[in-house]
Order: sequence, then structure tokens, then C-alpha cells
Amino acid sequence: MTTTIITLTSLSLLLLLFHPLLTKSQPASQGQWRLLQSNLGISPMHMQLLHNNKVVMFDRTDSGRSNLTFSDGRCRFDPDDTQLQIDCTAHSVLYDVTTNKIRPLTIQTDTWCSSGAVLPNGTLLQTGGFHDGDHVVRMFTPRSNLLSYNDWVEYPDYLNRRRWYATNQILPDGRVIIVGGRRQYNYEFYPSDSKLYWLDFLRETRDGRNENNLYPFVHLLPDGNLFIFSNTRSILFDYDGNRVLTEFPEIPGGDPRNYPSSGSSVLLPLVENATAPTSIEVVEVMVCGGAPQGAVRSARAGEFARAISSCGRLRVSDRNPNWEMETMPLERVMGDMLLLPTGDVIVINGAGRGTAGWENGREPVTAPVIYRPSAPQIWRFSVMAASPTARMYHSSAILLGDGRILVGGSNPHVFYNFTGVLYPTELKLDAFSPPYLSPAYDPVRPRIVGVRAAAAPAAVRGYGEEIRVSFCVTRYLTRSAVSVRIVAPSFTTHSFAMNQRMVVLRIVDVKQKASDMYTVTVVGPSTAEIAPPGYYMMFVVHAGIPSSCIWIKLQSR
Repeated sequence: MTTTIITLTSLSLLLLLFHPLLTKSQPASQGQWRLLQSNLGISPMHMQLLHNNKVVMFDRTDSGRSNLTFSDGRCRFDPDDTQLQIDCTAHSVLYDVTTNKIRPLTIQTDTWCSSGAVLPNGTLLQTGGFHDGDHVVRMFTPRSNLLSYNDWVEYPDYLNRRRWYATNQILPDGRVIIVGGRRQYNYEFYPSDSKLYWLDFLRETRDGRNENNLYPFVHLLPDGNLFIFSNTRSILFDYDGNRVLTEFPEIPGGDPRNYPSSGSSVLLPLVENATAPTSIEVVEVMVCGGAPQGAVRSARAGEFARAISSCGRLRVSDRNPNWEMETMPLERVMGDMLLLPTGDVIVINGAGRGTAGWENGREPVTAPVIYRPSAPQIWRFSVMAASPTARMYHSSAILLGDGRILVGGSNPHVFYNFTGVLYPTELKLDAFSPPYLSPAYDPVRPRIVGVRAAAAPAAVRGYGEEIRVSFCVTRYLTRSAVSVRIVAPSFTTHSFAMNQRMVVLRIVDVKQKASDMYTVTVVGPSTAEIAPPGYYMMFVVHAGIPSSCIWIKLQSR
């Protein structure tokens, strides 16, 4: 599958030969880390970027006091809390990417190991958790600036079943499907239709007390059905008809990939077909890392098995799909897989031994790996610069609009614990800059200066509609090396970035308007099955170097 088209002009060949992912001698060829906050106050196991470039982060309410006290004297009173019935510290924050400032938010019920999705109007829908929060739906609606006061709004007893370790996926009609959870072999929808739908596949894939079927990997496919991966097995699922349409081959090796064995998964970029609109020729899912069979039981006994180094790619669009297996340079469990604006995949955070769970991980894997899906196999993996910070159980990562990766969390303890433990609770917030952000690439880096479409307001785009994107490049533009991509920001927790997807838009033409000014005309996504309604980051990529994003909103006419 091609994600970046580069013709071998002299410039493009030079860029390819000296691309930072392929050449360790180049400046910043392994990326760079930067500390953003030395004390965030909480250790966020959940993160979501919103379309106003602010990030909602939250932990859990039953871990005791956090390190962030409400300055206005606010306190949470919860007679059902197992640790503190009166708690005057925050367990959620709103982080402003632009100013690097935070504002504490108030969560009333326990969000431990919950799930989320952004609704088409930009509101964060957050579902479930533990104890008094397991049936709760929570909403956070973004405002234009950090000082505009807004906070969580909670709806108790909204969910039909307890949702602890469940997965959310936005659907083409704007609904959200909520799948599974601990001992929940079923799914339901938001908005609720007051019904519960059984999914016996989740029962079949449970490994007894070891489970390995929690936080199932759920991806919406361009045909409108769901790909669901649990443990070692995967299905094509018609959620409206409550039917398993296909069971795919089991991933080779027989080792579990879902929580608590905790591998990760992405839907690789969907490329709109230039010759057959509404068609995506190649649809491919990737699953990486995890822990071997028996690792959960061994970790509980104090023996920490080596993590899995294999990745599997399954081309679900094939007539007879089969897994193509590859080997990562580093074994990894509890890693996070994120799509980069280039269409490459970064695997970040995690451990080299053990599994998810309290005190169950060892040997932090601090070096991210970047995977290039369309490169020759020997060039696909590149090891990046190591982080100074261990990110173990309950860490998280998301893609930001400027192309950096925001990384936070890591608390493998029942409570906040900063001393006398192998991996202290982590309150630092870091950003990783992939090699494409090196200033060495500024001469070929696009900068978006405007987006417009005749049939819609500036920020709203209809399906199948032409969009003109104006951008500048200081020098060296290769027109055939230009692409435009939209990326849905993920809700990331427990090694899975829910709702993450990238669509590479079909290009009509690229025109030069001035010495360094260009306009690329693209066609918006063909259908809501390819790109569900809502807010997306739009990037222009030139010769493998992305712009910062501009936000657009997709909605049906």
C-alpha cells in the first residue's frame, strides 16, 4: 500500500537517500524528546486531543489524593469511593498544547480503565469505569480558550451494563458503539436504544482468569462493518444485524494480544482510489507486540516472560486474507501504536517483560520504533531516540496537530507511589518529535495558509466535495510528492488508540500560484463509512515531510 508517492527526480532521490528514518548520520535522525511538564499533578492513563488543540487527560478517582489540589477550594464528595469520600484534588486536567498550561477538571465517579470517543459535534463522550463509575456516561464539550470555564458533565446509570475495559468506536451515522468489558460479552450504543446486543465471540476468546479479551481492537472498515480482534482471533462483524460475517485466520504464534497481554493495533491508512471513487482498494489492519501464553499467570507469580516482538498485517480486503508476519527490533508489551501524518506508524511506551497489571511489568522499553508500511521490508523498522522516562502500565500517547507525540502517565501501583518502588508513579509530560520535524527539512516542509470549498463554510466539508488547500513551500517542491491526509484524533488508553484513522484524499491537481505558493485540489472522503462525521486534522505532506495540521469538520449534507 502506497502512502507517499515520490518520483525519482534528482531532488526526491536525494530526499529518499538522506531521509532521517534511513540514515543515522543525519541531525535528529532518531527524533528528539522534550520535557513539557515536570509535575502534571496527575498520571494520565487516558488522553484525547480536541479540535481546539487542547487535550483532556484523566486518571482514576480511587487511587487516593493526586498532586494537584483545587486552588478554589473545590472538593469531591463521594460516599461510595473506596479510598477518599472527601477529595480536594483533581484527577483530570485540560492541557493547552499552545500555551503548555493546564487547568484542573472535576470528575465525580471513577473513570479507571474506561473508554471514549469524540462525537461529530466535537464533544468528548467518555463511558464507564470502575465501581460507582462503571455505568456512567460523561461529556466534556470544548470551549475556545483555556479560561472559558467548562467541566465534565456526568450521567449516572446511563449504560445498560458495566463497562470496565471496554472499547468505543464512532460509527458512520454518528452513533458510538461500546464493545465488551470485563465479563461483558455484549455491546450497546450511544445514544442508547435501551437494548443490549450479545457478542459470544468475546466469551469464546476469554482465557479464563487470564482474560486476554479486554479492550478488544475495534476498527470501522470502509464497507461499514467492524473488524474486531480479541486475544488471537478476529472477525468481520455486522453490528446492526448482530452477525459475524467472516472469521479471519488466527494470528500465527498463538500468543494473546489484548489486555492484559496488551499488544496494540492500527488500521493502516485508507487511500481513496483515484480511478474508482468511493472505493478503497486496500484495507489493512496491523497488530504488534503483546505477551506470550501464560505470561499473565507467570507475572502474578513474580516471573516476567519476555514480551512478543512480532507484528502481523492482515489485508482484510483480500478475497482470502492471511497474516503477513514481521519482527520488531524490540520486544514490547503495553506499547501504543499511533499513525503519523506521513502514514508511518510509531510504536511507543511499554515494557520488555511481563504484562499489564499492578507490578506486572519489567524492563522499560524507552526507545520508540517507527514503521514504514510501504517501504521495502528491510527498511520498514527504525529505532528512535530513547526517552529518559520509563512509561509502563497506565501510560498513554497521542498525536498532536504539529506532528509531535504527547506522552504521559505510567503508574503500575494501586496508589500514587513515588518512593521505594521500582517504577515510581510518573507525573511528567513529554513530547517526542519524530525525525520529520528536524529543521533540516524546513525548506521542503509545507505550511498550510488556507482551505476553502465552494459549497461549504471554511471549516465544514461535505463528502465527495472538492477542497482547495493553499500552502507554501520555501523551495524544492516536487508536485508528484504532494499528498493530503486527514487524521481522526484518538482516545488512547491501555495500549489502544480508539477511533484513530487516516484517509489519504484523492488529488485532482497541484497548481503553482506564486514563487513559493501552491494550491492542491482534493476530493473529500467518499462516504461516512470511510471517514465518520466529526473533526479531523488535515495535513499536507511533501516528500515525506508533513505540515502542521488545520482542523476540518466533516458532516453529511
